[in-house]
Amino acid sequence: MKYFKRLFLVCVTSISLSSISLAQTNDSIAGVSTTATSADCAARAVEKKLAGAALNSFTKKCERDAATESCITAASDRKLRGAAKNSFIKKCIKDATSRD
Repeated sequence: MKYFKRLFLVCVTSISLSSISLAQTNDSIAGVSTTATSADCAARAVEKKLAGAALNSFTKKCERDAATESCITAASDRKLRGAAKNSFIKKCIKDATSRD
């Protein structure tokens, strides 16, 4: 349990310190700058000396956590509530974490 609390705190701290930009237009949903997030998550994975499946798992979770945080912020900025907020966040996270 301590590991997850520490991991959460590290993710939240790095999210607040990293520069995550939101691109908002009238026709599209806000997106997360995956370049900054990916680099930050990869750097922390190297710091932890992760490799193989552990590296992939950590990086994926780290990027998803960063996307979740910024999508929640974007939903709040748009003053969305209820089902509209949940739908927006779900689509925003999916778009932000989809790999080309």
